[in-house]
Formats: sequence, C-alpha cells, structure tokens
Amino acid sequence: MCRIGLTLLSFLFFTIALRAQDNNSGTPPPQQIGGKDDVQLLYRNEINFGGVIHSNGFGFNLRRGKHLTGYMRRVLEIEAVSFKHPKEIRAQNPLFENSKGYFYGKQYSVIVLRTGYGLQRILYGKQDRRGVEIRLVSFIGASIAFAKPVYLDILYEVDPQTYVIRTEKYDPAIHFSDNIYGRAPYFKGFDEMRLFPGGYGKLGVTFEYADLDDDVKAIETGITVDVYPKVIPIMATAKNNQLYLNLYINFLWGRKWF
Repeated sequence: MCRIGLTLLSFLFFTIALRAQDNNSGTPPPQQIGGKDDVQLLYRNEINFGGVIHSNGFGFNLRRGKHLTGYMRRVLEIEAVSFKHPKEIRAQNPLFENSKGYFYGKQYSVIVLRTGYGLQRILYGKQDRRGVEIRLVSFIGASIAFAKPVYLDILYEVDPQTYVIRTEKYDPAIHFSDNIYGRAPYFKGFDEMRLFPGGYGKLGVTFEYADLDDDVKAIETGITVDVYPKVIPIMATAKNNQLYLNLYINFLWGRKWF
C-alpha cells in the first residue's frame, strides 16, 4: 500500500513539474492575471491552519507564509501529530463485557511536534476566482517525539469469584492478555514523559481553491519522513524503527493580506 502510494505521488510530482516548466515560460506571475474587470492581486502574506491525517495518526498545523517572488513563498510551520506503530492491534479482554479496549504490547503513546522551514513554488496560478492554484511544497526541520508510558488496568484474583483491579505501567514480562482488564486513563503517566529529538522532511502538492482572493481553502497531499538518532520503544512485541515514512493529506484554511 505504501509503495503504491509512493509510486503514484512520485509520478504526480514528476508530471506536474514537467508541465509547469512548459506553462510558466513567458507567462506573467500568478495572481496578477486577469482582465480589466477581474484583476487578481498579489497578496504577499498568508497564514493558515490545517488538520492533518497521515498513515499512522492525525494532528494539526499552523503555517505562516510570505512571497519571496511572484512564484515562490517562504513558509514557517508548526505541526503536532499523533504517532502510532504500524503493528498496533486493538485488543479487549473477552471474559469481561465492560472491559476497555487497549493495544496489546504497546509501551509508549507518542505525539510528535515539528517545527520547520519550507518553500512553496506556484506551478499553476489561478486564471479566475473559480480556478485552482497548484503549489509544490517542501519542508525541512526539527521534531521532538513526546513518549508517554502506557498504563493499564490489571486484574488480580482474590478468589475464583473475586478480582481486584490495579492500575500499573505496562510491563511485557508480567502483563498478558488474560490479566489485562483494559486501558487506564490517558493522562496517567504524563509525569514520566520521555523526549526523543529528531528531524523531518516533507514533500507535497497543494491545491488551493478558495473563491475569494484573500481567502485560503486548500487540500495538500504528500510524503513525510521522520528520523530519530535513538529508537522510540513504542512496542514491546514488534520491531521499532528510527525512520518513519508516512503519506499524508492536509486540509487548510486561512487568510491572505498585503
């Protein structure tokens, strides 16, 4: 699935880049095209908020952009996304109807905070207000993974008819599917948070379709790569990696001004 997505995205980027080289030669800067009755202005500043869905989680981001030239924007980004292991499988204790679901073997819940610098190259400018502007976007920056230990409610047998439940940090040596009742409250373990600094890169294509010149409505899709010097021990029952490759889609809303 991931390989197919990467192949399709690579083909899309290559095709758009070739067509942009042909279409951009000899044309005026985007957002300055129009007749006397419908002149589109070049707004130099832009800010937008986005909701992100990626291969292993979801999150949101905030971006601040500024035109360097008619076709090029500089963009600063702050992004926070949840991050799960590809091998996570939801489980539930079948002996208790009211037991809570949990992910067996998961040691840490991870949230990634990214801060990056990027460039947006406008490949196709809007010919009118109902048109679509297409941008090629790339980012590079620093990231920090916040890893919170997973706590579970554990069953202890008092007698064949009686059990007590205790909340404990997950330990693969003593906690198994038959004595795990379910997940504990999410915020349990926040005071034991571990930090894993790293870096990330992003390559995507943005389709901006807002009707108003000073408005931003866009959909972006692409690839992100996160790299960490140390392995983040998300799972105890599966291999953990230092490099994570994800496909993403980002829904953006914002404003432009001079």
